[in-house]
Amino acid sequence: MQEFFGFAVMVIAISASGVMSPGPLFSANIIYGIREGKIAGLKIAIGHTIVEFPLIVFLGAGIITSNIIPEFRVLIAIIGAVGLFGFAGLQIRTIFQKKNQRNLKPTRGPILAGIFLSALNPFFIIWWLTVGFKLITESIELWGFFGIVVLFLVHIWMDYVWLYVVAFFASKTSNLLSNRNYKIIIIALAIVLIYFGIEFLREI
Repeated sequence: MQEFFGFAVMVIAISASGVMSPGPLFSANIIYGIREGKIAGLKIAIGHTIVEFPLIVFLGAGIITSNIIPEFRVLIAIIGAVGLFGFAGLQIRTIFQKKNQRNLKPTRGPILAGIFLSALNPFFIIWWLTVGFKLITESIELWGFFGIVVLFLVHIWMDYVWLYVVAFFASKTSNLLSNRNYKIIIIALAIVLIYFGIEFLREI
């Protein structure tokens, strides 16, 4: 049980930065939230899940079949740390470019928007190929293939809650999330990313 809570805290802390970072999906969620209300956030999350779950399973299956050797785990730790440092920098940079994120005006439904804006987002794919790949590895080391399910459940609820909350507030006012507190949250999460990046390197 202690292993689970420790793993869950790490996944939640690392995932929060990606979940809450501004980007095309975030922008589409605000737009659909204004148009269709809070339920749009759940629909976009469903579309996101349709892409994310198969991606995690695919990466997990690859890990299992390759029978990770110690040297490969070291490589994963290095790549994961570099990914965390890079994404920490992106979080800080994007909060000062937040206005640019509002240019997206999707014309399809929120579920399709969730699918395409996830599948075609290079930062989302890179996150799972670097930072997420390290989390998948650790989940499998702890619980075998079932660890992938544990990781997914610990991670995915944040997408649903965040997208729902954003859509809810967007339906009330689109300016609520563009304040000083939002920037403070993102900067704090960037610091958390750097911390876990250092922890990854310490495992080598």
